[in-house]
Amino acid sequence: MRKLNAVAAILTIVGGLNWGLVGLFKFDLVAAVFGGMHFGEVNVGSRIVYTLVGLSALYLASQLRTLVSTSEPTPATSAIA
Repeated sequence: MRKLNAVAAILTIVGGLNWGLVGLFKFDLVAAVFGGMHFGEVNVGSRIVYTLVGLSALYLASQLRTLVSTSEPTPATSAIA
């Protein structure tokens, strides 16, 4: 399960960075990597990446409660000497 969470996180970060580049510079990194296409064009490779990013986001959204609850720090217990 940890590997799936890691892969989903990496793919979601890739998607977020790609959207950041689109918003700031109108540059689609995924399209550039998969054939130097113009902005907005897609091919099979880029469609697969976009689909995997979307599925990763859906998976992480479904796991959000678990991810948040396990990342909260536990209160420190003090030892009485």
